[in-house]
Amino acid sequence: MSPKQTEDRRYLVPIDTASTQQLFTDCLVIGAGVAGLRAAIEAAANCDVTLVCKGSLSDSNTWQAQGGIASVLHSDDSFKLHIDDTLRTGCGLCDDTAVGLVVRSGPELILQLIEWGAEFDKVDGRLDITLEGGHSRARIAHAHGDATGRGIAEALIRKVAETPNINVIEHFYTIDLITDDDNECGGAIGYRSQTGFEIIWAANTIMATGGGGRLYRETTNPDEATADGLAMAYRAGAVLRDMEFVQFHPTTLYIAGASRALITETLRGEGAVLLDCDHKRFMQAYDEAAELAPRDIVSRSILDRMLKTNSTHVYLDIRHFDKEHFKTRFPLISELCESFDIDVSTDLIPVRPSAHYMIGGVKTDMEGRTNITGLYACGEAASTGLHGANRLGSNSLLEGLVFGRITGANASTEQNSRIRQPAYRRMKCEIPVSDRSRLDASDVCNSLRALMWRNVGITRKGQALTEAREIIEFWQRYVMDKVFDTPFGWECQNMLTVSYLMAQSAEQRCESRGVHYRVDFPEIDDAGFARHFELQRPTT
Repeated sequence: MSPKQTEDRRYLVPIDTASTQQLFTDCLVIGAGVAGLRAAIEAAANCDVTLVCKGSLSDSNTWQAQGGIASVLHSDDSFKLHIDDTLRTGCGLCDDTAVGLVVRSGPELILQLIEWGAEFDKVDGRLDITLEGGHSRARIAHAHGDATGRGIAEALIRKVAETPNINVIEHFYTIDLITDDDNECGGAIGYRSQTGFEIIWAANTIMATGGGGRLYRETTNPDEATADGLAMAYRAGAVLRDMEFVQFHPTTLYIAGASRALITETLRGEGAVLLDCDHKRFMQAYDEAAELAPRDIVSRSILDRMLKTNSTHVYLDIRHFDKEHFKTRFPLISELCESFDIDVSTDLIPVRPSAHYMIGGVKTDMEGRTNITGLYACGEAASTGLHGANRLGSNSLLEGLVFGRITGANASTEQNSRIRQPAYRRMKCEIPVSDRSRLDASDVCNSLRALMWRNVGITRKGQALTEAREIIEFWQRYVMDKVFDTPFGWECQNMLTVSYLMAQSAEQRCESRGVHYRVDFPEIDDAGFARHFELQRPTT
């Protein structure tokens, strides 16, 4: 069970509709990554849509995605092969229906993106596709080299701008989903610095809030990725699933004092090799696929090598690449290396793993519905069953497109009249003043990130997980009972909520499966753990 402080707190801020500005919409979409943008476009075919995002439209993991989008695009590939690769990587916890649905929808949706102006790289008139770890065929499509996410996002943002019945509100911090006594979602309460608190009533709400890489000290994610959506869904009574599964990207640029920047695994797909601090290649000793092994294996191998050589990083070697081709093929990485005076033709690139992707999330069915009426979820915030215990590289953008379209279609056609009921629009929720001491939220967040990296990171152990849960519970006692009036305070509360759930789930899963590796239980245990862990806030 989660700590009592979390269970008792339904809303983070007092709500009084009599004194709060209110907006009305048919469909509310929270989040502006690939899933949220695609959902808004689809929903707008049938109703009016309001799309809100925490920062600007470009502040998303989608925008920063380098690697590409996976799909069956050439004749030497097949849906069966893509499905088999996804299932194998998921280590027994994938949902076969979800995998088949996503894989088979891929080619159509990528062609649609091209029609909407996405400029995917081509060679001789055909899509230029590459190989990544875990894939048995080359099937990764790219846009502008290593700026695939940005290319896809820009095409979707243009489509949104061309759609008159989509109202976009940037820099809107969504604090909580609003529900009634019948477990129905009627919209959300949020905050804008210019206008203060606002309530957006909606017949249906789509949560596409992304992940929570910022729960960790080392991460590829932008500042906005603080797991807000997962926390607000949990407080509302949604079922969260697979919270122990977090994917760590094996290669992020390691420069002491600088933030981590992703170095796409496509480099390894095209021949880059990993070297330890003694400049010796080592991946063959860990997996027969070497640098092309799945991300969890590569991340653990790098960590093990760092420990054995007492080093802070390993190296990515691309000195054998043609420098001019590299500059054209990977312009963002080339510019990044140059900014740190790394000459890739003569220098090695220092790298180490970082938190990258939340596999767990809000449980949905194949229509994107959650257990809360009127609430849908898609993208990284959702747990659809596609990824199982480990995500196959470049499947995430594809999943966002597929379930964005599905949730947008369903939320726009399954409308009702809840928001027109005057009684529902009158709401008052008070939060008692706490007499406990106040901890500094900045100190708590920094300490939490370090704790998560140390105790709930790439490798885990029962005692460390118990320690993490107990420390987080202590912080919650002095943070979750407070009422903050800025996004940073709400972020801190959300981070504590989700981190606790992650530590709790990781402690319960006494086996190693996919991205979840327990040094005290190093083997897969199908007899006891070939199942999902679900969490839900008690409502009584």
